[in-house]
Amino acid sequence: MSKKQKITLFRIIISAVLLAVLHFTDEPVSLAAAAISFKLDTYFFVSYTILRFILYMIPYFIIGYDVIRKAFKGIKNRQPMDESLLMCVATLGAVVLALYQDINSGHGGYDEAIAVMLFYQIGEWFQSVAVGKSRRNISELMDIRPDYANVEKDGRIEQVDPDEVEIGSEIIVNPGEKIPIDGIIISGNGTLDTAALTGESMPRSIKEGDEVISGCINLTSPLRIRTTKEFGESTVSKILDLVENASSRKSKSENFITKFARIYTPAVVYSAIALALLPPIIRILFLNMDPDWGSFVYRALSFLVISCPCALVVSIPLTFFAGIGGASHAGILVKGSNYLETLSEVDTVVFDKTGTLTEGNFEVDAVHQNPISESELIEIAAIAESASSHPISLSLKRAYGKEPDLSRVSEIEEIAGHGIKAVVDGKKVAVGNAALMTLVGADYKECPDDIGTVIHISIDGIYSGHIVISDVIKPQSAEAIRSLKACGVNRTVMLTGDAEKIAGKVAAKLNIDEVHAGLLPADKVDKVDELISRQTGKGKLAFVGDGINDAPVLSRADIGIAMGAMGSDAAIEAADVVLMDDDPLKTAEAIKLAKRCLRIVKENIAFAIGIKLICLLLSALGLAGMWMAVFADVGVMILCVLNAARTLIKKI
Repeated sequence: MSKKQKITLFRIIISAVLLAVLHFTDEPVSLAAAAISFKLDTYFFVSYTILRFILYMIPYFIIGYDVIRKAFKGIKNRQPMDESLLMCVATLGAVVLALYQDINSGHGGYDEAIAVMLFYQIGEWFQSVAVGKSRRNISELMDIRPDYANVEKDGRIEQVDPDEVEIGSEIIVNPGEKIPIDGIIISGNGTLDTAALTGESMPRSIKEGDEVISGCINLTSPLRIRTTKEFGESTVSKILDLVENASSRKSKSENFITKFARIYTPAVVYSAIALALLPPIIRILFLNMDPDWGSFVYRALSFLVISCPCALVVSIPLTFFAGIGGASHAGILVKGSNYLETLSEVDTVVFDKTGTLTEGNFEVDAVHQNPISESELIEIAAIAESASSHPISLSLKRAYGKEPDLSRVSEIEEIAGHGIKAVVDGKKVAVGNAALMTLVGADYKECPDDIGTVIHISIDGIYSGHIVISDVIKPQSAEAIRSLKACGVNRTVMLTGDAEKIAGKVAAKLNIDEVHAGLLPADKVDKVDELISRQTGKGKLAFVGDGINDAPVLSRADIGIAMGAMGSDAAIEAADVVLMDDDPLKTAEAIKLAKRCLRIVKENIAFAIGIKLICLLLSALGLAGMWMAVFADVGVMILCVLNAARTLIKKI
């Protein structure tokens, strides 16, 4: 709790205690004063009335001085029409009425005015606590900002400002320190805490040659890193920039409330003035009745208190702010509340395949061999491909599981577009596509399940089998599609540049509704245009991608979602939402969070406006006094703020 919140709470407690003491001692003291003044003279009664007024004003000004000051400041700045002015007019008017009644009959009630101000401040305190908790969520994310970078100079380690470190510099990150700038590990291995970025508690293992991003915490041994970006362009800087600027992009609901308050506040002020003046004037001029000014002024004051739009003005922005904060804490960065609102309306999700639904790493998927064993076929292929850095060669080496013995291979010849010929253990080996088998005269066989890249192998001109290499589907992808369907997404689509058979296999495994294969980047934009044109109603289309070639599509979609941790800078810049840990399941979580946030916004709007309209009508008819006004204003605001604070709870 902040110092200001503690002071406000102290003021609330002091005012409440003083009001309670005055309320419960008022009647017996008033009776005694009346008896004394009857025997003496009216001077004593007037003195007591003034003293009573002063005593009641002590708790009033303790709890309301800042509201009064804000109201006068608004008048001075020619921007008077806000809730502070409404509270001042209503409560000070009630005080004047009570003083008038006190002077005339000795029964003026000041406690209503004090209670209205007291409960208003209680509502403001609840709002402050809720906003403070949301800001702390953001502040926790801000803790990822590194304070320094360790640079070695003349054999000594010096701490410098990360802004001073140039691309290609070598920095040292000791255990317990944050990685200040994106880079590649050139020595050292261990584990990183990525929770501040991804929301995941499981540490990530890293080794020499791995790329690392700023904001992660080194948990184990010292790391030497060669920087690949300047600090201003590093991941941590971009994340902080996204979060800091998110509140500047307002949703339609927030804009509506802002415009609503500008029109609504002066309208209710003029309505209250009419309620105070017109009925008494009509009673005098046309009905020949007592004007009953006190009753109608009291109704007008109650009307003003009820009409305060604080519940809407406070709770709606708070709900979006808390939603963005809660999402960022879960590793989902939303660039503004307008995107959160759009995200809640998504009914079609379009995925890129490679790197989004799949790992983007080719792995051995199947082995068909004869007459040698499966392990022997992989071993021969890996050794023959040992000199190549092609992704397919790397996947064969990973399947082999150990470092190939280069002394066993010689006469390596790479044939462009075909594969590799080499001598392994004195035997002529060919590893490549069907065209290479034809070239070496081997009688190859078509793969019965050629969903992937087929690598044929021949030994001394005799066909020995083939290996199928496919892009590995991410373990969370299937669950991501199921979760999207469960949260109201009607259609899932996959766009890819891969062949039809490969794309069809992935789509079938993941139960994706629609797939379009063999697409170039420009084709993806055209396909998204076509899909958007097929949208009906208010449904929105989201595109999820990670590569630089996805940037145009991310910009074209109603809402673009980028895989952030390993995604390209262009994709992150073009996207409206960034998933920090490349987990496709976070897409469904983001939509669920957005829907929950908008549901709370709609609940608050309906509840606040509904209660206020009912109470305004009752007040105009004289059926609702100040206590009803307190509930209609402060009570509704507290309930709406508490409802808004639910978005801070990570319940996705």
